[in-house]
Amino acid sequence: MSDTITLTIPRQKNIALIAHDGKKAELIKWCQDNAETLKKHFLCGTGTTARMITDATDLPVRGYNSGPLGGDQQIGAKIVEGKIDLVVFFSDPLTAAPHDPDVKALMRIAQVYDIPFANNKATADFLLHSSYMDEEYDHEIINFKQNIAQRAETLPNK
Repeated sequence: MSDTITLTIPRQKNIALIAHDGKKAELIKWCQDNAETLKKHFLCGTGTTARMITDATDLPVRGYNSGPLGGDQQIGAKIVEGKIDLVVFFSDPLTAAPHDPDVKALMRIAQVYDIPFANNKATADFLLHSSYMDEEYDHEIINFKQNIAQRAETLPNK
């Protein structure tokens, strides 16, 4: 059994849109500027951000809880389930966030599952305007079942 498995990010992406309070206006402007591309994909986001984007752009954005109330963790769970293909998270590096551990956990799970993660406008622009946005993309991740089986074999039985 292989140590990795190949997953396919489909042509129509599931994109999570998230922003810290100090970056919400910037993300909304980015969504307005890129609405023609974004409307081709499925969008979701954390609570207030999702509502604000929908109000400002008419893009349908499925809302989860706000970040401090578990929204970041909900997005992370959707990544694990294979239901989010790309994350755009305009984070504010100059403001402390009470839910910083949740943000770090989200970034980590996106990395584990090899999900593109833009944490600023420049990276989001590069991702959205990549040729991969219009096609399927195969990527390899850890074969978790194999990994668990191997780890279980190395643990002592008690």
